[in-house]
Amino acid sequence: MSWQQRIDLALAERREKGQFRQRRINQQGDARTLQIDGRRYLNFSANDYLGLSHEPCIIRAWQQGAEQYGVGAGGSGHVTGYSAPCAALETQLAAWLGFPRALLFISGFAANQAVITAMMAKGDRLFADKLSHASLLEAAVLSPATLRRFAHNQPDALNRLLAGNAAGETLVVTEGVFSMDGDSAPLAPIHRLTRQYGGWLMVDDAHGIGTVGEQGRGSCWQQNVRPELLVVTFGKAFGVSGAAVLCQQDTADYLLQFARHLIYSTAMPPAQACALTAALTCVQQGDDRRQRLAQNIHQFRDGARARGLTLLPSLTAIQPLVVGDEHRALALAERLRQLGCWVTAIRPPTVPPGTARLRITLSAAHQAEDIEQLLDLLHQATCPADGLPTDAAPHPACGGGA
Repeated sequence: MSWQQRIDLALAERREKGQFRQRRINQQGDARTLQIDGRRYLNFSANDYLGLSHEPCIIRAWQQGAEQYGVGAGGSGHVTGYSAPCAALETQLAAWLGFPRALLFISGFAANQAVITAMMAKGDRLFADKLSHASLLEAAVLSPATLRRFAHNQPDALNRLLAGNAAGETLVVTEGVFSMDGDSAPLAPIHRLTRQYGGWLMVDDAHGIGTVGEQGRGSCWQQNVRPELLVVTFGKAFGVSGAAVLCQQDTADYLLQFARHLIYSTAMPPAQACALTAALTCVQQGDDRRQRLAQNIHQFRDGARARGLTLLPSLTAIQPLVVGDEHRALALAERLRQLGCWVTAIRPPTVPPGTARLRITLSAAHQAEDIEQLLDLLHQATCPADGLPTDAAPHPACGGGA
């Protein structure tokens, strides 16, 4: 089989299964709305949970940082790219989350890949929750360690794996809030079992940091757990981008020596670190935003229940409506967009086969009428008897059409 044949076959299979991915140009958008092809939609697909991506003080901090430090880091942090704003942000993050050290990464994907690649060796065991993010599972598969996946959020299943013979070290990996199901991991029993068998726990709290816990400190703080390795990202509730790994002093020194994604990548621009420092203050002082987000979540779930819609048991900003079939999920997403609500269909291989879904995400920026509009359209779109009326009026925020 030639390269071209391999490519053609793979693309044809994706299209046939309803799994073909396409990007759309977002011409302008925020946590509440976005504009595509000249039409404005209510946005229920972003991860901007606190609505901070357009916060004026964060924008000003980035602008002022760019004026002072330029727009790039200029090199790896091991060469010339470790700037004063980055160092200051690491110190603040470590103090805020109760760890001795924090290390900045350019993305959560890079952070997860870097940690697992640097930590795992031949003969080690890596136990990952079955629904862990692709960045964690890919790194685990590519590492020399033996990977086993335990049943989602089931400490008893993990216990059975941990009880087996171990020649090397053991790392247990989970998310704090799961990106596709929106549920939370039982971190306390998972950590207790991991420590009982001499292992370390790594938690990716990309979707928990900023939204739960005191001052938005995340899932681990909320559950009174301090894992050996904590990954937090800044592209969700912080409204910016980037990530950090929180750990002990000697672990940070180890990663600085052996984490190739950190050593050989251009560092985070200092202007971005300035913006993240401002975002951190907003998150710490964001109780009102978290309260609005919680109200929006309750409104959506109560409204879905009243309309006979069955959601996964999530109390977070991620509210999945499982459809099952990929083609039907795509059709439902398209019908909702026709009436001005942008909801994304998530399909295998991102989620397990047979669990294609509408991944609905809520923000503190959404208003009550936005959520009611979405609920009404979801009810109509999923009702076999009535279908979705083609002449229904779009939401006022969407400008009335293309």
